[in-house]
Amino acid sequence: MKVKIIYRCSNCGGESPKWLGKCPTCEEWNTFEEVVNRPVSETSSAKRTTSAKRLSEVLSGNSDRIVTKILEFNRVLGGGIVKDSVIILTARPGAGKSTLLLQVADDVAAQGYKVLYASAEESDTQIKNRADRILKGKHNNIWIYSDTSMDHVLQTVNELDPDLMIIDSIQTFTLEEHHSRPGSPIQTMGCANELLKVAKNNSRPRAVIMVGQMTKEDEIAGLRALEHLVDAVLILNGENGEELRGAWCSKNRFGSTGEIGFFSMTEQGMLSIDNPSEFFMTQRGEGQAVSGSALAVIKEGTRPIIVEVESLVSKSFTPYPSRIAECLKRDQLNTLISILEQRGKISLYDKNVVIKTTGGLQLKEQSVNLAIIMCIVSSVRDKAIPNDVVFVADVGLTGELKKVPSIESRVREIDRMGFKRVYVAQNTVRDPARFRNLEIVALNTLADVIRHLDMKAPPKDSNMLI
Repeated sequence: MKVKIIYRCSNCGGESPKWLGKCPTCEEWNTFEEVVNRPVSETSSAKRTTSAKRLSEVLSGNSDRIVTKILEFNRVLGGGIVKDSVIILTARPGAGKSTLLLQVADDVAAQGYKVLYASAEESDTQIKNRADRILKGKHNNIWIYSDTSMDHVLQTVNELDPDLMIIDSIQTFTLEEHHSRPGSPIQTMGCANELLKVAKNNSRPRAVIMVGQMTKEDEIAGLRALEHLVDAVLILNGENGEELRGAWCSKNRFGSTGEIGFFSMTEQGMLSIDNPSEFFMTQRGEGQAVSGSALAVIKEGTRPIIVEVESLVSKSFTPYPSRIAECLKRDQLNTLISILEQRGKISLYDKNVVIKTTGGLQLKEQSVNLAIIMCIVSSVRDKAIPNDVVFVADVGLTGELKKVPSIESRVREIDRMGFKRVYVAQNTVRDPARFRNLEIVALNTLADVIRHLDMKAPPKDSNMLI
């Protein structure tokens, strides 16, 4: 059999029949390395053990999942971990990747599955210290292996025969057949391909979860081919020091990519926020409503979430009042303020306006526009909106209320949470009478909403100048 020598770039993976000082693809210098390319044997086709099947004859494996007790983790992945899948989890340093995966390992092990946690970044002692801190029970079904050699990890897999493999992180492992540095595209893709073979073994399928390092541009380090290789790309958002964490899939072959899961980072690890609506609202008793607060409903994936929007309006003593919004784009806030001034007849040219949400949730939907405007009105008028009132409508430049997508599911969530009144646009909710415990107020314009809530101006001796 003839052996062919080629040269491969250790930075981008480009190939050349001869050695080059500069890679023409990535333009890096001195990155080409000699590689022995062994051609496939002519008789290899006769050694195949599998054959093509009709689509109708292939058994469906969508229901063959490992369902954990971490509900938000299950939601993001579409119902749990598929037993022959390869998942990559990425996040910024300190977001809680290793903590979350250790909790997943503990939950899976408690169900009787074997788990191998292989780490090239932490020692056995470091992993054990974290486990003692965040895990409640101790299970004999978790094996820890600390090494940088993927060859040794694969040998350990053959010895233990685990059901779930956790690799932390894929950019730190190396294969002996490649002579490039750890984290190079050749090493990363080589290790990932070996894990893919282990997971997709028809006779013994296994689930693999890899940790992927994130670059400064908030992308997975390495080639884009790594994302194409895996079945799901799970991204964990959240800064170090913040309590709230959000997880979502940018790619998922076994579920929706629109779902998002919420977690709370505590000393006991990542806690699943199973009812986000309670987390993103301030719990106040009856009669304890405060001015400058309004409730809206957003949709994260298929799930509606009730969120509280707060505003602070104060007198400005500078020529250019401040417009600060931590939860939405500044241009959107300026547009809503202009609508309120022109259509709501409330002057804000000499007022500072600050907007934020409880829990720090970002507002990306137009369905929250009415709630944002009404919380500003509440702050300006220094009059509280009742705690049992929710706003679900967009507001046009004409001051008219506009319908929003999925209005029926949003109203059902409001009804389920026990609220008494919701403001929507005209002719958007079908058969309002079926919501017996919820009053649906359908109006035409922003002025109608302000008038219906009786947002009158405060007395002249008030400290707030209108």
